[in-house]
Amino acid sequence: MEEQPNRREEGESERGVHPRIYVASLSDYNAGRLHGGWFDADREAEELEKDIGFMLASSPEPIAEEWAIHDHEGFGLAYISENESLETVSRLALGIAEHGLEFAAWAALQSNDEEAFGRFDDAYLGNWESLEDYAEELLAGLGLDEAQKLLPEWIRPYLTLDVEAFARDLELGGDVISVKAPDGSVWVFDGHE
Repeated sequence: MEEQPNRREEGESERGVHPRIYVASLSDYNAGRLHGGWFDADREAEELEKDIGFMLASSPEPIAEEWAIHDHEGFGLAYISENESLETVSRLALGIAEHGLEFAAWAALQSNDEEAFGRFDDAYLGNWESLEDYAEELLAGLGLDEAQKLLPEWIRPYLTLDVEAFARDLELGGDVISVKAPDGSVWVFDGHE
């Protein structure tokens, strides 16, 4: 499928999202005490691991070695389990910081498969007000408007294209995947990536 320009302006997507995780000491949690901290997740896993190590070292429990992610924010539709690897959290958060919440939607579609994260640039087709708007732009890019001009003028009013059905069939056929964005628009992804 040819890459189509975004209908909506690039700056309209949520940029500057800084995903964070709350990591708790499990020794403290099991002792009935809350001990943990919020950490910016959009950095390398080694940095996160180091900060979590400092948090565990400051625990009042004598042996605080295990941790779990008890909360998170800024990850959009992506799911973060309490035992998610720091590598996955880091790659996901860095992608969200770079691309916005559409990256989180892509990650959710791919079940947080880290190999799929690298295909985001190829898979993401853009942001439109609706899937029908995407379909209209796709048809225009294929030259349908120009082709209709080749027909006699008297027949043009009788020819209409069911863009809504075309958009629906694009998605049902697996050519595209659409995800509703927080603002009500849709992110469109190539269904073959």
